[in-house]
Amino acid sequence: MVAPKTNTQGVAPKPNQWKTPLPDTRDLEKAVNTLVTRGRFGVLKVPLGFIKVLQWLFAIFAFSTCGSYSGMFKIAVECKSWVQSDLSIEVEFEYPFRLHQEYFDAPTCKSEYKERVFLTGDYSSSAEFFVTIGVFAFLYSTAALSIYVFFFEKYKENNKGPLIDLGVTGVFAFMWLVSSAAWAKGLSNVKTATNPDEVITMINACEDDENRCREVHDPVMSGLNTSVAFGFINLVLWAGNLWFIYRETGIIADSVLAPPPQEKPAAPDAHVKQGANEQETYTNKQAGHSPDCSQEGYPQDVQYSQGSNQQGAPTSFSNHM
Repeated sequence: MVAPKTNTQGVAPKPNQWKTPLPDTRDLEKAVNTLVTRGRFGVLKVPLGFIKVLQWLFAIFAFSTCGSYSGMFKIAVECKSWVQSDLSIEVEFEYPFRLHQEYFDAPTCKSEYKERVFLTGDYSSSAEFFVTIGVFAFLYSTAALSIYVFFFEKYKENNKGPLIDLGVTGVFAFMWLVSSAAWAKGLSNVKTATNPDEVITMINACEDDENRCREVHDPVMSGLNTSVAFGFINLVLWAGNLWFIYRETGIIADSVLAPPPQEKPAAPDAHVKQGANEQETYTNKQAGHSPDCSQEGYPQDVQYSQGSNQQGAPTSFSNHM
C-alpha cells in the first residue's frame, strides 16, 4: 500500500486542493443585469432611435449584397471542325471586380491549343469605397444605438453628444451620396465589361465567319442592382435623420421657439398719479372752482367786478340808444 504524498509541512493535501477554481459567473451576470436594467429601450420607439435601427439594418444590406457577390456567364464557340469547338466556356468574376485579372481559355479553331482571354477594366475603387462606407456606417450605428440605450443622459449632457452626432450623421449622408453614385457608375461599367456579346468580340476565332460564337448564359446582376438601391435608401435615412438629431441639440428651442419681445408695461406709480390728476380735475369741474389766476400767463392786476362789467359795455350800443 502506497502512502499518500505529503506537502512540505508534512500534511497530506486534500483531494481538490490543487484543482484550479472555476470562475464565478455571478458577478458577470449581475453586471449584465444591471446594465440591462439601466437601459432605456423606449428610445428605440421614437424617431431618433428607430431611424438609427433602420440605418443599422440597411447598412448591413448594402455592404453585404455588394461585398459577397460572385457572378458567372457562359459562351459557346462552334468551330468549323467540331472537335475543336467548346460549347460551354464559363467566365467567373467577383468582388472587388478587378476584371483585368479574370480570364478564360477559348479555342482557336485552328489547332488543339487554346488562347487565354482577359476581361477588361478595374472597378475595384468604386466598389470598395461603397463597401467601406457601409461597414463604417454599420459600426457607427451600433455605437450610437448603445449610447442611446445605456448612456442617454451622458449623450444629452452639455449638448455635446447631439452636436457630434449631427456632424457625423451629416458626413455619412454626404458619403452615402458620393459612394452610391460612384458605385452606380461602376456597376454600369461592370455590366458592359461582362456582357457576353462584348466578350465574344475579344475572341480571335469569332472573327472568322466560318465559326459561330454565341452566349449561353448571362450573368445575374440582381444582387448588385439591390446594393445600389440600398445605398440610396441609406442616403435618405441618414439625411432625414439630421432633422431629428437637430431637434435634440436644443438650437431650435433657442431660436424658433423663443417668445417674441414685448413692450414694458407702464410703472404702477404713473397709472396711480395719472388717475389721481384726472379725479382732481373732474372734482374741480363739479364744484365750480375757477382756475387759479395767480398762475403764470394770467395778469394779476386785473380785477373783475359787476360794475366794471357794466362800464366795459360796447360804446357803439350806448350811442345808438
